[in-house]
Amino acid sequence: MNDDVRNIALGLVASGVSAAAGWFFRTYLWRRQLRRKQQFFGLPGGSECLLVVNQDPSASGRSVSRHDAFALLELSALIKECGAHADIVVHDAARQGLGIRTEFCVGGPVSNRRTEAHLRSMLPGVDVNTDFENAADGGAFTIGGESYRLEKGTAEYVLLARLTGPEGGRPVFLASGQRGITNQAAVRYLARHHARLARRHGLDGTFCHLLKVVNSDAYGPDMVELVADVTASATAGTVTGR
Repeated sequence: MNDDVRNIALGLVASGVSAAAGWFFRTYLWRRQLRRKQQFFGLPGGSECLLVVNQDPSASGRSVSRHDAFALLELSALIKECGAHADIVVHDAARQGLGIRTEFCVGGPVSNRRTEAHLRSMLPGVDVNTDFENAADGGAFTIGGESYRLEKGTAEYVLLARLTGPEGGRPVFLASGQRGITNQAAVRYLARHHARLARRHGLDGTFCHLLKVVNSDAYGPDMVELVADVTASATAGTVTGR
């Protein structure tokens, strides 16, 4: 009887030790993943970032398209997961320099003046045809001599970039697409694949990816393909940070 009691007690102790070790290990992994995520996004706990809101070019007033609103909500959830806070600013009222706070900038140069400035200063190798009304290739991206035309609802493109200014500091994340649904697709891609992007480019790396949203009429913002890493072509001629 005494041996049975002792064996039961030892079993309970072993189970308790194993459970505690498992909990500590899972907590360690979770904290490590959180630290890496915070570093990649430049969002340490308690920090503030800038969320730059674009404007629907087809509407009057300061309205945001439905898909751009969804993109902002997904970014807000990501920022909250990092334990940070967002300062929401309309695109034509943003007056912050580069590197001061992490910045998330949503929308192409037609709907977002801040994006236009970032493309001009940090991605000069990207040309965007902003003439949607009069040009057959309105919205097309030209990068490294290759043109990527908008085929509404079938094949649409968006740039997803992590950039830093000449002095380094906190990053700028740019989702510049041909339509609102492509902006949402890029933000969702970033949220889902940030760990893989960090492994490929480093936690402090700079990159610019061209993504293709496939058949958005049927699949919405979920079917996304990586067309190319266009960092070299897009940033040609700029003075990069770290």
